[in-house]
Amino acid sequence: MPRSYLLALAAGIASATGFAPLQLWPVTLVMLALLLWLTFRAGTLKQALLTGWLFGVGHFVLGNNWIQHAFDFQEKMPPALGYVAVIVLALYLAIYPMLAMGLAWRWKQAHPTRIPGADFALVAGAAWTVTEWLRAVMFTGYSWNPIGVIWLPVPGIAQSAAWYGTYALSGLTLVMAGALLLLFHRRWRFAAATGAAAVLLAATYTPPAPLPDAPDAPRVRIVQPNIGQASQFVPGHDERMVRSLIALSGTPGAVPRLVVWPEGAVNYFLEDGYPREYYFQAHPGRTRARVASVLGARDMLLLGGSALLFDPARRLTGAANSIFVIGPDGLIHGRYDKTHLVPYGEYLPAREWLEPLGLSRLVMGDIDYLPGPGPQSLSVPGFGRIAMQICYEIIFSGEVVDDGPRPALLFNPSNDAWFGSWGPPEHLAQARLRAIEEGVPIVRATPTGVSALIDANGYLRAVVPPHQAAAVEAAIPPAAPPTLFWRIGNWWVLLLPALLLAMAVAFRRYGR
Repeated sequence: MPRSYLLALAAGIASATGFAPLQLWPVTLVMLALLLWLTFRAGTLKQALLTGWLFGVGHFVLGNNWIQHAFDFQEKMPPALGYVAVIVLALYLAIYPMLAMGLAWRWKQAHPTRIPGADFALVAGAAWTVTEWLRAVMFTGYSWNPIGVIWLPVPGIAQSAAWYGTYALSGLTLVMAGALLLLFHRRWRFAAATGAAAVLLAATYTPPAPLPDAPDAPRVRIVQPNIGQASQFVPGHDERMVRSLIALSGTPGAVPRLVVWPEGAVNYFLEDGYPREYYFQAHPGRTRARVASVLGARDMLLLGGSALLFDPARRLTGAANSIFVIGPDGLIHGRYDKTHLVPYGEYLPAREWLEPLGLSRLVMGDIDYLPGPGPQSLSVPGFGRIAMQICYEIIFSGEVVDDGPRPALLFNPSNDAWFGSWGPPEHLAQARLRAIEEGVPIVRATPTGVSALIDANGYLRAVVPPHQAAAVEAAIPPAAPPTLFWRIGNWWVLLLPALLLAMAVAFRRYGR
């Protein structure tokens, strides 16, 4: 393999260190500049595409290493298959940076120069914006770790996502990397202008520190039982989970409390009306009464569980990964069903072909989960409208809040016990960026961490560290005024590339 290809692969691996938990964002910026340089130097389109693809392979192998850990808790497939899954997924995801670099190289060939110019950096940013968005929508989408997430340690730049969202922020990151490349080639003006804009943004667009909590503000209590996936095969797991959640839920106080439990917190069925044979574990009314026992008269509880779905003939058709709203009366006041399901995790695509080969979905059970109707906010008595997003649904920028009135809060229960040591902090970082984009506080509850309350500016207001059985209680922070991104959404995927391309044309004419 030529040295440039090895360099592209190594640069891709190093670039993933910019994400949590390492957050070495300057390394990512330098590695992206190196990618642009290798692409610019490519002699043919094939070489440029291969450069982008190898960079992507390294980038996604390291950034998605946590996927292997999900196979450690699977009875039907060996843990070693997890390493294969990480590599195979990276081979596919690398197509998107490959396409971005191919488009940038095509522009360079149409406008040949000896060294990179501002137009090359701008076109690379435009191409990356579009291809990263495509990664989020093609084949149900997988938008984990968009490049824009690296800016969370730099609040001023991260806050700009409230204007144009994550995918546009990722594209502008490529422009910054291009400016770094131009600086290396002593093209000062564009590099200086880009650097000055980034510094000004970082210095001036930092939100103020959170205000003290009002003593009468409604509170949220986040419960983290620290019971992981390994215990699911131990007899009594379901009962031990419920008892731990109840013990950590505290007691009612002088102000209303919103008690939140993680995804899949209760494995007993909660709804009435199923055929009798499905209630072999516990009667749903009794289970709901146990859950409601932790609530005061003005409290409400949100928890993750499963619902069964039947056809009109009462035949079981599937299950739903759900959030239930439980009141102090022990009744269900609303249910949200997860929409963006995980392929091979919650359902097995092409089951009739793959199941005979010994493949299975990662979540236990013999039936597939079915998707819900889409982003949805539920009216929770005493707490207003609360948007619901389960687990990795939160990673999809522009797809987390419905079109109705703005919610006061977004609840994101998750089960990050699958995700090893890298997955949970990466997941939390992406949730923080959703809070910034939408201007809505987010509360996350997970079985083993990281559970957190995120305010509308992306700051962590309360955290339960990983691998601790604990609960944290804090006032619910207010939502911010509607953001520009909330109004426009992912139309920025078209608007920003169009603007960058227009600037590239202008720079090219100016250069002439």
